[in-house]
Amino acid sequence: MNKVLDSYALLAFFEKEPGYEIVKDALAEALEKDNFLLMTAVNAGEIYYIVARELGTGKAEEIWEVIRTLPVEIIEVDAELAREAAKFKARFSISYADCFVAALARIKKAEIITGDKEFEKISGELKIKWIG
Repeated sequence: MNKVLDSYALLAFFEKEPGYEIVKDALAEALEKDNFLLMTAVNAGEIYYIVARELGTGKAEEIWEVIRTLPVEIIEVDAELAREAAKFKARFSISYADCFVAALARIKKAEIITGDKEFEKISGELKIKWIG
């Protein structure tokens, strides 16, 4: 089964927050099976701005380069993904960035890896692996 990473999950991994082991194991499994985890460009950008805001752009650039070495495929946003994200935004009160996670999971029939409680609002719609 495909797996989609939310920015929350990858940030938890980098900061070794509760549940980071789940992300670590998912990354190791992806590497072992040559089946990369998925993340949208929007959510990768979300990681960048969070790190830049908290630790500066130098650290954000560092993290960006580390992400590029991980078994994570960054999916560019196209019209289909944007439309699916908009459908989630219209139905649920969750952040637009989180809507892209949900949209990618729906399109790829994937499980979301996250600890972001905002996803509880869509837990009946998609499969979610909770961390933390």
